Amino acid sequence: MSDTIRIALAQLNPHLGDLRGNAERIRVARAEAARLGADLLVTAEFSIAGYPPEDLVLRPAFNAAAAAAIETLAAETADGGPGLVLGGPWVEGGRRYNALFVADGGRIIARRAKHELPNCGVFDDRRLFDAGPAPGPVAFRGFRLGLMIGEDGWFPAVSETLAETGAEVLISINASPFEIGRPERRVDLAVPRVVETGLGLVFLGQLGGQDELVFDGASFVLNPDRSLAVQMPLFEPAVILTEWHRAEGRLVCAPQALAKLPSREEQIWQAMMLGLRDHVEKNRFPGVVLGLSGGIESAVSAAVAADALGPERVRAVMMPSPGTNRTSLEDAAACAAQLGIRYETIDIGPAMAAFQAMLAPAFADRPADATGENIQSRVRGLTLMALSNTSGEMVLTTGNKSEISLGYATLHGDMCGGYSVLKDLYKTQVVALGRWRNAHVPAGARGPRGPVVPERVITRPPSAGSRPGQDSLPPHVVLDAILEGLVEHERDIDALVAEGHDRATVLRVWRMLDRAEYKRRQAPPGVKIGPRAFGRDRRYPITNGYTNLIA
Repeated sequence: MSDTIRIALAQLNPHLGDLRGNAERIRVARAEAARLGADLLVTAEFSIAGYPPEDLVLRPAFNAAAAAAIETLAAETADGGPGLVLGGPWVEGGRRYNALFVADGGRIIARRAKHELPNCGVFDDRRLFDAGPAPGPVAFRGFRLGLMIGEDGWFPAVSETLAETGAEVLISINASPFEIGRPERRVDLAVPRVVETGLGLVFLGQLGGQDELVFDGASFVLNPDRSLAVQMPLFEPAVILTEWHRAEGRLVCAPQALAKLPSREEQIWQAMMLGLRDHVEKNRFPGVVLGLSGGIESAVSAAVAADALGPERVRAVMMPSPGTNRTSLEDAAACAAQLGIRYETIDIGPAMAAFQAMLAPAFADRPADATGENIQSRVRGLTLMALSNTSGEMVLTTGNKSEISLGYATLHGDMCGGYSVLKDLYKTQVVALGRWRNAHVPAGARGPRGPVVPERVITRPPSAGSRPGQDSLPPHVVLDAILEGLVEHERDIDALVAEGHDRATVLRVWRMLDRAEYKRRQAPPGVKIGPRAFGRDRRYPITNGYTNLIA
């Protein structure tokens, strides 16, 4: 009996629901694993279908098709090549599981169901799946593999059961979405499982963008001594071979050169690139169209789009109104030139005049208010949607989290569109990322090298977007700190005041945040970056009387 097993790890980018396409991706990865001399190929959680499947798994036909795809791949292991670990749905006895399947010798030799079902943040596993029992190890070619799924690896029950029943290594297949700091936290969460069991651990992650979520991969291997033996890259597909040797009843992985984790800023930029690229390409859009205003948000959005898709697939439109200043016109043109993207100007003055004339009888002698500003924004939204209808290009919205938090966005206006890369980034973060991108070129970027955001766009003092006569908000460095406390950390008013913030300002921001919930429900999806993204993480009622209780 051999004391060495070679395990290939496939960090793949599935297309959710594309069962045939995903099976072919796994097939190609298995061929690569065979070329490398692997005994076993491991793929991520729900690899046959993509994750999260949401209500697709409530459809019997979908589950049957997934099972058939898994059976087909299992049958192909009769060729004597590497065995397979696959993820997908398992329906049996009226119960539905998030499961893994081990295939070898032309058949499925083992099934295991996820035991720990997450029901927090972006996860709804308890709504969709039944919990399986704590699993025992799987015998594979003379080795005893402790296979786990997702959340099973973050708590001790499953890993301790596997160790007590003879597992020689822990292999955790995952679909863990990106957020700032999460690649490092995964290692921190895995170390206790190694300490508790004395076993090496494989973390194998999913890659790719899926609606609001981005999966960064970042797969790794910890040895029984807690040392990091393998670190796979972030945001890149890869198939690598790991070699394990049996020593004193457990398996030890031969160390490899470790992929370097990108900086915090590059991780955010890479997440935005991957999220946008996959949303555009998996939904078969030819490219994107966006309004380029001369401001930092549209400039950074355009830069991300150029990096994600290539400048030739980005169309920028400046839509001046009678009140647009020359600085904005110059900065928008300069931004487009630096990025090398398509650029055009469409004057919306005639449309605004038509609306004003049409509505004049209804408005009678009412004094001017925000209605005119909203009409201007909605004319721009209408223009972009018309261009999208004729070209097939997806409208990319450009609002940031500060604006969305406060409701400084116009429904059917600047909120029009199919996707937003800045939705989970505050104004101060957007400015910082613009500076960062001017000094760096992220790995895999398809945009130009060198500065891509005009310096004047970055250095122009940011405003909260208030109009003349409207009460001003504090500087964004202060405003964003208040919003971060309210949104990301659910701090109450007294806690924020204790941190040094003005009570009246905190109360005003709280009320604005609360009143804007109806707008956020109608906003397009956007890349999740932090721990409390609007929509998937932070779910507040629109009709909500609690604010009225605050003095």
